Amino acid sequence: MDYADITHALHRVPNRNDALGDAARVTHAAPEHDALAERSRQIWSAGDYDRIAAGFRHEGQAFVERLSLQPGHVVLDAACGSGNLTIPAARSGAFVTGIDIVPSLLSAASRLAAREGLAVTLDLGNVEELPYTEARFDVVTSMFGIMFAARPDNVVAELARVTRPGGRVVLANWTRGGFIGRMLAMHVAAAPPPAGIPSPLLWADETVLRERFDARTWELSTVTRTLTFRYPHTPAGTAELFRAAYGPTVRTFAALDENGRASFAADLAEHWASHQRANGESTEVDSEYLEVTAVRR
Repeated sequence: MDYADITHALHRVPNRNDALGDAARVTHAAPEHDALAERSRQIWSAGDYDRIAAGFRHEGQAFVERLSLQPGHVVLDAACGSGNLTIPAARSGAFVTGIDIVPSLLSAASRLAAREGLAVTLDLGNVEELPYTEARFDVVTSMFGIMFAARPDNVVAELARVTRPGGRVVLANWTRGGFIGRMLAMHVAAAPPPAGIPSPLLWADETVLRERFDARTWELSTVTRTLTFRYPHTPAGTAELFRAAYGPTVRTFAALDENGRASFAADLAEHWASHQRANGESTEVDSEYLEVTAVRR
């Protein structure tokens, strides 16, 4: 029995007539070995991404509000992390499933859902091989999630498969010129990734997007937006938070020698300090992203 079979055996996405229980349901099934998927899991398991996500949960709420979800909609939050979209989507009365490659993040999302008494389903899995039937979802979302998958073509093929005709895929992807885009470029310069893995920032490149979401299958539209990170630390303290909790930063520091770490720490602190717009001891920094809406034909 392969990964998809195991997951289908343990988990059923509710249809519009199903009633879920009061607690989040978490399915943990071990995928077959995939070196690139394992690399992603190791990156996003490093540190504690939920501490990072806490700094823009308000932006996840705003993102979901723009979706105008209705009770009975069947929604997938792909690469859901600790639930920045999953939780507010469930508040709408939609049937919501989150899937992520990191068990600890699903556990964090489950705790948040339970705290509010929300019914969500949370699955361990890879967005390049979704364990769901065809045309299952009315809306598929991802906020800074699927853009980090190693094989974008596989991701888009899976999105096309699981989204019903007339359904929407709505993504938030960091832009190359925005605050996080430039910070990620610093990471790549300090510790280059393996050859052949495309930049996640291509998910905010209009030309590339229109190649991936071809016009025969999708109707594509985009809008550039800005979110605000808010952390109860100084900019230097926020840089330290990312060093401790943001997987790509944790892994970059681990790849450097002592001198490289000192240099990268200084650059990271300067990046946060130079974009600070708050006064006092807290951090407020704006970062640009591209909101992508693809309607399945």
